[in-house]
Amino acid sequence: MKVSNLTRIGVILIYLTALVGVTGSVGWYAYISALDQLSVQGRVNLSLSADRVVGQLQRYRQVAYLMADHPALIELATGQADQTSAQQLLLNTADKVGAWEIALVGRDGLVMASSKPGQSVLLQIKGQAHFERGLRGSLGSLHEFRTDAGKRLFSFAAPVRDGSRIVAVLVAVLDVETIEESNWRGDQHTVFFSDASGLVFITNRSELVLRTVGKRGKDGFKPDSITGIGGHEIWDMNSGPYIPDHALHLTQPISVISLKGEILLDTNPARRIAMLRAAVVAAIFVAFGMLLYWLAARRRVLADKLIYEAESNVILEQRVEKRTEALRVAQAELVQAGKLAALGQMTAGISHELNQPLMAIQSFAENAEIFMERGDDATARKNLTRISELSHRMDRIIRNFRAFAKQENEPIDDVDVVEVIEKVLDMSETRFEQLDIGVKWQPPEKRPIVRGGDVRLQQVIVNLVSNAIDAMDGQTDKRLHIWVDGSADKTTVHVRDNGPGISDPEKIFEPFYSTKEVGKSEGMGLGLSISYGLVQSFGGAIRGRNPAQGGAEFTIELTNAGIKI
Repeated sequence: MKVSNLTRIGVILIYLTALVGVTGSVGWYAYISALDQLSVQGRVNLSLSADRVVGQLQRYRQVAYLMADHPALIELATGQADQTSAQQLLLNTADKVGAWEIALVGRDGLVMASSKPGQSVLLQIKGQAHFERGLRGSLGSLHEFRTDAGKRLFSFAAPVRDGSRIVAVLVAVLDVETIEESNWRGDQHTVFFSDASGLVFITNRSELVLRTVGKRGKDGFKPDSITGIGGHEIWDMNSGPYIPDHALHLTQPISVISLKGEILLDTNPARRIAMLRAAVVAAIFVAFGMLLYWLAARRRVLADKLIYEAESNVILEQRVEKRTEALRVAQAELVQAGKLAALGQMTAGISHELNQPLMAIQSFAENAEIFMERGDDATARKNLTRISELSHRMDRIIRNFRAFAKQENEPIDDVDVVEVIEKVLDMSETRFEQLDIGVKWQPPEKRPIVRGGDVRLQQVIVNLVSNAIDAMDGQTDKRLHIWVDGSADKTTVHVRDNGPGISDPEKIFEPFYSTKEVGKSEGMGLGLSISYGLVQSFGGAIRGRNPAQGGAEFTIELTNAGIKI
């Protein structure tokens, strides 16, 4: 049954509506959750900032309270001493605690002694609330901006008693900038402390100093809009580069200093979290929709395909007879191509495998001629014997390739690994001497017997040794190391040189892959490929790697058949 275009449009609209609804709901919920977490973090930060400010202010409050009992100040207040010692005391104390000014003020409001003689900011203190509280025996505090000093000052007043009588008031004055610089100026979040009128008196943002919260203009600080989201107050504003444009606003009353702490937290991270979660949900939703669409499309394609196949069966049956004849011709051509490919592999293999023995026969024949001219018949006879052995060996190699060409293999037998390696070294001895190659051969105490073919295994090792010699071409110090180790089930032959190593270990066993320079070698890139096939025919494995000490190392892993005593 085919679905109409109108129905498809309706399904798509329902899907898009669901996508928008689910994505929006997830984004909104994620935004509120992020604001909840941001609010918790902000309240902690605001509380810590308030504690630091209150702690700093309480320090100067304690200075005023403790200094009020000093004998030198009481004596000055009661007229028993001049102001010299008291003045020095106040100066020393102000320097130590970092106060702007510490002064002793009489009941009449006149400064009796000050740490800033002649520059006191307390000349008009009479009638001020904190001074009057001090005269009544309580601790008073006052924050104010002094235009004459250009400073925001926080003052603490403590009564000076002579017995039960209050004779003066000690006032400790603090520069608010000292608190800001030593606490949190430059912190990530915007923090400020305002009084009942909204005046920002203490803050970590210099652009907010002495601006009034809720008032517009250059002296005011008011958000463009305030939005309530999930029980949170969000301010939107444009107040400078160091104040967030969209911020979560939190407050905390601080009664001990008669100020209100406020903090503005940037909501952009919360928005990014919400958008990321919404994007993830949208991606999942879209992927699910694409899967459904693909399944529906696949169902339609399968239905159309069944109809098409049913209609095509009749036509196909009519063409079977004609195509059968064409298939017979194609099969005959493939068989012929396979024979040609096998012949090409056999010819390339014979050329490569017989190259080394022929070179050795030539070398032994030339040496035999020289020894015969010298009258050294015994050595010449040995060379002729080796030529005979190599001729027999070439015959065995030819028989192996002949068997390969007929898709037959010589039977696998038990082979003495040590004997095979020693034959290879003996055959290559002249080349070692000519090229000044140091050979280190370590035959094991017990000679392992493995499953394999004597001639084929010998040819594998000859190829590895020949490749190692070619790799060390041009070096002054040439070293070849061969050793045998293994376990109860396996025997491993190692062939290592100190050449430049293997440039691409992943390709070394591919046919016709070679790193030898043109003109320096007659290699066709088949040696390791053929060796790989021979070792596999034994049920073994051959690998190549670059060891940590340099050079290249090849290993031949063979199955044990016993041990030769």
